[in-house]
Amino acid sequence: MHSIRNMFMIKKILIFLFISLNANAALEVTIAQGKVEPTPIAITQIFGADSDTARYGNTLRQIISNNLTNSGLFYTVNEDLYIQSENLVEKVPRFEDWKLIKAQFLLSADVSKIDKGIRLRMRLYDVFNAKEIEKLQLTIPDENLIRRVGHTVSDIVYERITGETGYFDTRIVYVSEVGPLDQRVKRLAIMDQDGHLDSHQFLTDGKNLVLTPRFAPNNQIITYMEYKNNLPRVYIYNLKTGEREIVGDFPGMTFAPRFSPDSQSVVMSFSDPNTANSEIYLMDLNTRALSRLTNDSGIDTSPSFSPNGEKIVFNSDRGGSPQLFIMDKNGGNIKRISKGKGVYGNPVWSPRGDLIAFTKLTQGNFHIGVMDINGNNERVIVRDFSLESPAWSPNGRYLIFHRQKRSNLDGTGGEVTLHFIDITGYNERVIPTPRDGSDPAWSPLL
Repeated sequence: MHSIRNMFMIKKILIFLFISLNANAALEVTIAQGKVEPTPIAITQIFGADSDTARYGNTLRQIISNNLTNSGLFYTVNEDLYIQSENLVEKVPRFEDWKLIKAQFLLSADVSKIDKGIRLRMRLYDVFNAKEIEKLQLTIPDENLIRRVGHTVSDIVYERITGETGYFDTRIVYVSEVGPLDQRVKRLAIMDQDGHLDSHQFLTDGKNLVLTPRFAPNNQIITYMEYKNNLPRVYIYNLKTGEREIVGDFPGMTFAPRFSPDSQSVVMSFSDPNTANSEIYLMDLNTRALSRLTNDSGIDTSPSFSPNGEKIVFNSDRGGSPQLFIMDKNGGNIKRISKGKGVYGNPVWSPRGDLIAFTKLTQGNFHIGVMDINGNNERVIVRDFSLESPAWSPNGRYLIFHRQKRSNLDGTGGEVTLHFIDITGYNERVIPTPRDGSDPAWSPLL
């Protein structure tokens, strides 16, 4: 298993050579209610000169194919249908052969050993227009970085075809859970976005309860809650160095810390121990200065910044039941945006700035949905017995969340799993974890 430090080496030591042609994206992607028909892409065998490079090629091909398929926007054409089977990195494809099997795009690559490591060459073709749309050569200095390279290439293909930024070279931090429901051991854990076991690592030892890990928007730092001797503390964990520091000790219960878009501040809610009333505060991480943003007799919690840092969406029962509100970054100009029936919570602003994801309890079930930032066009993405903690992919197209099953009368059951879904409401899938998983958060691109 690679160390976290090695995961970051790739951005410094990969040597990229891009040759991009001025071609329009052939797949137009819109985010709306309705199913997107996946686009067929053929991925040839990634050729290697010996057993080692052939093994690297097979691993890369599998990662790229799985990533693109899991996005819901592509499917890989069955290799048994391929008419042309040779290496097409240095040879122009017979496009008519690929049109016959309905491949709209074609990816061909090879790997070889060189003095500096492993060389990968890749070409991406638009089959219908019979032209190359991307050419790439890179050097991989360490075979332990093969998975990272597979994710990086997947991002390049995804972006070149859809026109959207990819999300594959990212990680998910979450709370790993094990044990009886009334005595759960909860540890921080991290893994690649595809949940591959080789990428999985625990970040805490489970001696103390941890909750609500959240990534900084522009770097590999997380903030989270930890309870030690029943006292809550907010921590910051630097994934590059493995070091962590306490943001502060707060007088009452503390909830849901999140970073500002520039990662220089943390917004959170905590309650006065004398009144048990929760308000929202902003802490400058450089000076540790604390600013109070709300002042109301209701419970204010779960703040989330807009991507431009000018607004904050939060949850409050100031109107009688928990609803969603938006305010300016200094706490002014508070407006309610939720308009439907039910109890709202967990608001999270999309990285694109156009939508807010949320949870809602109504008619005995939980719902995860999205709405415009003014509260209009609310629509449900998924509903079930228990759904919590929606979190956005860095490109704003997908959500992850956790789902809990009903427990049995004897207290068993109640499994908690992580899930991925397109915000059109299609392509839901389970993200595999070694144990139960909750409270997921998605990293920015590495």
